[in-house]
Amino acid sequence: MKMFFLGAGMAVSVLISIISITGRLQVPHDTEIIEAASEAAEGDVKREIYSEVEGIIKSNDTIYNIFKRNGLDIQDLFRIREASAGIYRLRNVSAGQHYKIVSDEQSRVQSFAYRINDDSVLKIVRAGDGFTAEKAAVEYEKRIAQISGLIEDNLISSIGDGRDRLRLALTLSDIFAWDIDFTTDLRNGDIFKVIVEELYENGAFKKYGNILAAEFVNNGEAYHAFRFEHGDMQGYYDREGKSLRRAFLKAPLNYRRISSGFSQGRFHPILKKYRPHHGVDYSAPHGTPVSAVGDGTVSFAGYRAGYGKLIIIRHPNGYETRYGHLSRFVRGAEKGIKIKQGDIIGYVGSTGLTTGPHLHYEMRLNNRFINPLKTRIPAGRPLPDVAREDFIQLTNAMTVILVSMNPAVTTVAAKDAVETVDEKM
Repeated sequence: MKMFFLGAGMAVSVLISIISITGRLQVPHDTEIIEAASEAAEGDVKREIYSEVEGIIKSNDTIYNIFKRNGLDIQDLFRIREASAGIYRLRNVSAGQHYKIVSDEQSRVQSFAYRINDDSVLKIVRAGDGFTAEKAAVEYEKRIAQISGLIEDNLISSIGDGRDRLRLALTLSDIFAWDIDFTTDLRNGDIFKVIVEELYENGAFKKYGNILAAEFVNNGEAYHAFRFEHGDMQGYYDREGKSLRRAFLKAPLNYRRISSGFSQGRFHPILKKYRPHHGVDYSAPHGTPVSAVGDGTVSFAGYRAGYGKLIIIRHPNGYETRYGHLSRFVRGAEKGIKIKQGDIIGYVGSTGLTTGPHLHYEMRLNNRFINPLKTRIPAGRPLPDVAREDFIQLTNAMTVILVSMNPAVTTVAAKDAVETVDEKM
């Protein structure tokens, strides 16, 4: 426990007050010395001693136990819980998270801080007889880094080891998810270049922030993404300022392979005869999450003949997608429910007419079967003309950095890029 003082009168202030502007020491009258000393003493009487307790939440620990161990006012805990109830419930504290409590000599809490997650901290301070609470953003030091390389087998292993690199790979794949299927489309030798924020706290790297720009060369074709904000618009855009977000994702799940494609005459492994296969089968482990490829409304969720457990989603402009052979649905996935692109709707299984766990995925347009792998989805909404100049300045600055990056170098600190990007943003 740390202890520190906060008071009004300090003896050194007496000496400071008797130094003239010229820097010469002026000798005051005796009465002045007595008055100054008296004020300092009076201030010392008013000073408060504060104690500081901080640590890491232990397994099975609670805020109540922390208060009891440190002899803090339990009534304050009740008031703190009440103040934070609408922001964060203190009964949900997690092991491994940091906390700090400041209290006075009467063991009354003056402030309480709890690290909710990597991005947010709960701050509570005394206000009269009660407390006020807020959820504040964690302030990180931002640095800009470059990461580039060549694809060898898959994106995750190529971009590097560790949890943070895994998250970076998934974020990159999400950005280009409308144009590139990162399981079926990748080729060894494909190139990736990423300009990304690195977030530091107290000089230590904590995690990656936003990807600011990226380039991906897949099978000889280059794709670009630039993060841009204009008013309430925020997202990733190509060189022409068109949003990368489209009506449908390239695929409804990750970590899979195509075991059977769209065909007018496929030999059925169970029926032992040729018949049309108006969908794409994705082989994936049992329980793999399945996502909706686009916004829409669930029109069917149940069991249907050869499909097994099936979800059908109706999308705008006459599109419909089907997800068959599921092991189960997510809670709430039922007819009439609105679905957002990327929402998990169920999990891979082997229900219905199937030889093993996989997802049967279909797309229809005006009730006509179409091949989802060959369907070209229109480009996203373009930026308004008023944002063009700022966007061009940003893309020019980012393009200079991307062109200079060497894919053979996996990680390079972009110290010179920081000033360039900051000037253009």
